[in-house]
Amino acid sequence: MKTMAIRLEDELHAQLALVAQLEGTTVTDLIRSAVAGYIEQRKAELSGRAEAALAEIEREAATRRQAITALFGGGAASPTPETPVEVGSQPTTRTSRSPRGSGGSA
Repeated sequence: MKTMAIRLEDELHAQLALVAQLEGTTVTDLIRSAVAGYIEQRKAELSGRAEAALAEIEREAATRRQAITALFGGGAASPTPETPVEVGSQPTTRTSRSPRGSGGSA
């Protein structure tokens, strides 16, 4: 749960405190309920915007995936020039500059 501070005019705060008292609740619970109700009312109108935002996120992700694929190829690429290799029970490291069998460390 997050904590949030808001500024209210004195008169509005007094009205809010009175409503909370008359309803037998707290100002915090009243504000929480009002915010939840507001969000529920706005969902239908905002759903189109949310779908557009999601589509934009997907387009950006596709562009980044294409950039990564173009840079590193189709497989997962290591950002370092060394790739860990399992040999027996001891992991060793093979540098990408030394192909297997050409005298490099294996």
